[in-house]
This record gives sequence, C-alpha cells and structure tokens, in this order.
Amino acid sequence: MQLMSNSSNKTWLQETMDKFSAKLESIHASSGGKKINIITHSMGGLLVKCFMCLHGEIFEKYVKTWIAIAAPFQGAPGYITASLLNGTSFVEGWEQNFFISKWSMHQLLIECPSIYELMGNPNFSWDVTPLLQIWREKDDGNGGLRALLESYEPMEALDIVANALSSNTVVYNGLQLPLPLNLEILQWANKTREILSSAKLPASVKFYNIYGISCDTAHSVCYGSELTPISDLKQLLPCQSKYICVNGDGTVAAESAKADGLNALARVGVPADHRGIICDRHVFRILKHWLKAGEPDPFYNPLNDYVILPTAFEIERHSEENKEVASVKEEWEIISSNCDNSTELPPLIRDLSVNAYVDGKEQSLEEAHATIVVHPQSNGVQNVELRAVSVATVV
Repeated sequence: MQLMSNSSNKTWLQETMDKFSAKLESIHASSGGKKINIITHSMGGLLVKCFMCLHGEIFEKYVKTWIAIAAPFQGAPGYITASLLNGTSFVEGWEQNFFISKWSMHQLLIECPSIYELMGNPNFSWDVTPLLQIWREKDDGNGGLRALLESYEPMEALDIVANALSSNTVVYNGLQLPLPLNLEILQWANKTREILSSAKLPASVKFYNIYGISCDTAHSVCYGSELTPISDLKQLLPCQSKYICVNGDGTVAAESAKADGLNALARVGVPADHRGIICDRHVFRILKHWLKAGEPDPFYNPLNDYVILPTAFEIERHSEENKEVASVKEEWEIISSNCDNSTELPPLIRDLSVNAYVDGKEQSLEEAHATIVVHPQSNGVQNVELRAVSVATVV
C-alpha cells in the first residue's frame, strides 16, 4: 500500500491491485456473473479501501457487499508507537527464546511500511487523542533538575520518535549501519492516508463495520517516571513503556475501528479481541443476517445494531383437576455497540398480570402472571430474564 513516486513501490502497489482485480474478475466469472461479498479482517480492510479508492469502477462492477472486521481505519497508535521505539514480542516469558527477539523485531519494524500506515492519524478528530507522554528531566531554573511530564499529539510525536531513532544502528555483515526512522516510507504512508481519507463508497455497494470492544487497548504510551525521568530521548529505546488504555479489541481502539469514513449501513461493536473476533459466535450471527445466509434470523435488530441471542428456553404444562397450568422460562443476551457498564445499578424488575373469561365449548377463566428482569449492562452485554405462569380454570 505504499503510494509514492518511487518506481519500485509503485510497481509493488500496482501488482497488488492488479492481482486483487484479477481475483475479483475470476470469482465473478466462476459464480455465473453474481456480485461478490467481501469480508476483511484488520489490515485487509485498509487494502480493500485503498483498492476502492484507486479502482472504484472495478469495485462497483464486481462487489455487492463489503464487511470490514476490526479494521484500524485511523491507526493503532499505542501499539505502533511502542513498536517503533522498543520493538514487539509475540510471546512472553521463557517462550521468547524460541522466537525472534524483541530487539531484532524492532529493527525489522522500522523498515516495515505497514507500521507507518498504522500510526495514529494526526488529521483525525479524536475523541480521545493518542499521546506520547514522557517524564523529562528539566532545569528548574535554580540550578537544579526536576521531572516534568510532557505530552505529544500524533504530529508532534513524530519528531520525538525521529529524534529517539536518530542514532539507531543495525549490524549487517560486520558493518554498523544507520537505521533511523525511515522518512521516505513515512511519506508513502502519508500519501496512502490522503487517498484513504477521500474514499467514496459506490452507491450500489453495501458496507458494514464490525469492531471489537471490551478489551483494554493501548492508545497512549508513557516513558519514564517522576522518580526516573528521561534526560536524553535516545534513552527511550531501551526504556520500558507504560500503556494508557481505552476500549477496543486489545490492538485497535474502538474509536479507530469504527471511524471508517464511509456510508455504513451498520456499525456493531462485539466484545472480542483482535484475533478472536473472526471466530466469535455473535459475529457469525451478524454476518449471516447481513448476507442473508441460511434461514432468516429473527433475533437480530439491524436498525439499532444489536443482537438478541436466546440463551435459555423452558416450558412445562400439566393438569390439576379442572385447571391447565403452563410455565415458561426464557433468557436472552442483548449484544449492543454501547459498551458502557452499569453494573452498580440494581436490576430492573417489572410484573404483569392479566385475566380474562374465554367463551368456547366451555367457559373458562384464564390468568397469567409474568416477571421480567433486566440486568445492568456489562461490557456491551445485557441479560434479560422472563418468568411466566398461566392458569386456565374451567368454570
């Protein structure tokens, strides 16, 4: 996705777009001319959005529906900032010995275009702005030193990262080579971001967005402390970062994932992590509904973006002399995009009673009593219970 005048990268991009175009055409032809449903995950969403920007006519010709899952539309700033400065490790503890080291990974990431594309978008109007925070050692004006916490927004943070990496080197074939922040790749990423920001969804294409919630997600990064401030920005490289988290899927903040900038028919937050969301049962139910796959799903409400999942159903009937008694127990989970927690509130309980005479071969008196309990929402999930009893008495 590097969009730059550099010939090699233009060739790479064009080859990628051509392959994707050929794949769409092949699937369209093999399906008898039917339009295609595309489901993307993570960076796949950015790739498809990029293709749609550059080849809108082809996209409209072949695509019926596009569903993006956990796409980092505005970046993954907390994770990416720390990766550029300190590297990343995919496992923790002794198992790290069997994988590429965190520092080696750091050297690779500095030359990885996707990392630059996943930096927090400095032109996006964040509700919660991602910050690079540093406790810095400053002159107190009286000949002494004091610690001062400084915060940098995405655009300002670039200068800090560039300064910290200015003396970074890598050993290759016995030579120590400079490996600073790659400003050329950064330019490609900025150009990509410009094109993505101008994306327009073709009128005939349906777009939906599913994103993860209920996981602590790194959004801002802090280095140093009041007791151990940073005196030189190059100290950031071996320094242990501390994350300030927001709601998301553990990798991508919900605010970034749902800010697709497109005319989405629905956006739904699902309690799941970045990888687990693609095999989440709630997601499969939503996908089936949107794609009209299998039997119609009466439990999903697309207008309000929530899924009602029946989790329990029991019914009993028995006779007692001249009475017919029936009892029903039902439970549901309401999965919504609103992830506000209200666990401190008491459950909402409502009772309803009705009775009526019914004329038939025999006149009967029918009575019913129901209790509904709505539990407080927690992590985007709300439980509802129904208990009902009906009694029909032959008069």
